[in-house]
Amino acid sequence: VQLVESGGGLVQPGGSLRLVCAAPGSILDTARITWFRQAPGKEREAISCITTLDDSSQYADSVNGRFALSRDNGRNVVYLQMNHLKPEDTAMYYCAEGRREACDSTWPNRDEYDDWGQGTQVTVSS
Repeated sequence: VQLVESGGGLVQPGGSLRLVCAAPGSILDTARITWFRQAPGKEREAISCITTLDDSSQYADSVNGRFALSRDNGRNVVYLQMNHLKPEDTAMYYCAEGRREACDSTWPNRDEYDDWGQGTQVTVSS
């Protein structure tokens, strides 16, 4: 599945952005979708996952309470709403489709994902 991210940009601390993960011509409803991010010089970090089962989601501690995942009604787009952004949220953000439906204990593992987008840059700065 080809994944396409969009919605990144420059935002001031405390601001919000909504990232979009789309699969043109496909439905993102067969496996979990996870967002990762990678800042310069750092490892790629899993930050949030949404299941196919009941659209429940999991979040890394670094974003819990500030970020929220959702799907559109057509189930071919996944949104990552990011609020109360901080400078440390600056990174390239990627979405990936996993091999499993549930966001179980394996969801943060990069090796569980085969299909990745090209990423969208988020910069939080005043």
